[in-house]
Amino acid sequence: MKKVVLIEDSKVLAHALIGALKVEGIEAHWAENGVSGVQLAKQLKPDLVLLDLMLPKLSGFDVCKLLKTDDGTWRIPVVIMSTLSDPQSRDRATDAGADYFIPKPYDLASTLAEIKKILKI
Repeated sequence: MKKVVLIEDSKVLAHALIGALKVEGIEAHWAENGVSGVQLAKQLKPDLVLLDLMLPKLSGFDVCKLLKTDDGTWRIPVVIMSTLSDPQSRDRATDAGADYFIPKPYDLASTLAEIKKILKI
C-alpha cells in the first residue's frame, strides 16, 4: 500500500482528501502544521508528500526545503497544493524543491488521478 503524508492546516480539506485517498487504497497521514509535518515525513518516509504553502509554525516553502535537503527524505516527491498559484509563488516552490504544483481550489477527481499517476498506481 502506498503511503502519503498530507501537510495541511485546513481540517475540512484534510479530512476530505484523506477520506478520498483511503477509498483509493492509499494510506494517508495528516499533519496540521509545518513542524509536525516535517517530523511525520521523516518518521514515516512516505511515497509522496502533499503540502500546503500557508501553514502555521513553518511555511510550506521551508518544509519543502527541509525535506529536499535531508538525506532520508530528499527523494520523496513533493506536491504543492496551494491558493498561492501566482508565478512568483510557483517559482519559490520550485526553488524549494517541489516536484509538482496543484492550484487550489482543486477538483478532487482530477487531483486523485494526478496523485495516482505520481504514485504509479
